[in-house]
Amino acid sequence: MLNALSFDIEDWFQVENLKGAIAAESWNTCDLRVVNNTRKILDLLRRHQTRATFFILGWVAERCPDLVREIADAGHEIASHGYGHELVYTQTPEEFRRDLRRSKDILEGLAGTVVRGYRAPSFSINPETPWALDVLVDEGFTYDSSVFPTSFHDRYGFSGSSLSPFRFGNGLVEVPLSTVRFGGKNIPAAGGGYFRLFPYPFFRYLAQRINGEGRALVFYLHPWELDPEQPRIPIRHDYRFRHYVNLRKTGRRLDRLLGDFRFGAMGELVARVGGNVAEARQYLHG
Repeated sequence: MLNALSFDIEDWFQVENLKGAIAAESWNTCDLRVVNNTRKILDLLRRHQTRATFFILGWVAERCPDLVREIADAGHEIASHGYGHELVYTQTPEEFRRDLRRSKDILEGLAGTVVRGYRAPSFSINPETPWALDVLVDEGFTYDSSVFPTSFHDRYGFSGSSLSPFRFGNGLVEVPLSTVRFGGKNIPAAGGGYFRLFPYPFFRYLAQRINGEGRALVFYLHPWELDPEQPRIPIRHDYRFRHYVNLRKTGRRLDRLLGDFRFGAMGELVARVGGNVAEARQYLHG
């Protein structure tokens, strides 16, 4: 089973959990740690001879152009994470289009390749933002990986979505983040904070169960999750737990995951969707 491996390239101070403590206007004054942390990921991928997709924030690409070239030169897929890490459902369609176009132009100019994939900050494409799917197609994207088919989280969720890759009515391929059905609910099992929180043997069990159901694991992680030395910011308790839990364990766990499962870039999984068009959801393109 070929699983999909992805990394959302943003720095520690751009995370939604820290937004109340660090304003976007002050990002330029923060310690830029994303280059060294991303290189930790690149080293692991090189050791395991594994390709991945890097959803890169335009703000980061603009300030770290050599990092984008380094990722592309290593044979990995370059995709967009938007420009300013703004949640899609807080933007107007035109604001979203400008953010999307700005990031795509920067990334394509640096990588010398067409950017076809997108992932929204904090998976913020949901049933209330169907217009975003048409903007993505208009701007030349062929696939999205922003849908999290769960109601488990307070910030994102797309209940009722297919758990496997599918096509929306406008032709855009969607690669949902992985979940496992427990107690009548879809429990997130795609990486990030869940990968840090769950003991590794339990996460491996979830991944094996997903593969056993004939589905690919769609996994994501951020560079700052491999950085236990990052600055500690005073924020509300639940956000602090989400952001800082088990940072010292992430690198070792990722190393084990890459050894236990077969991974490739998102584009490889998208290519396998082929002409299988999923039934459109009534609230999208009914």
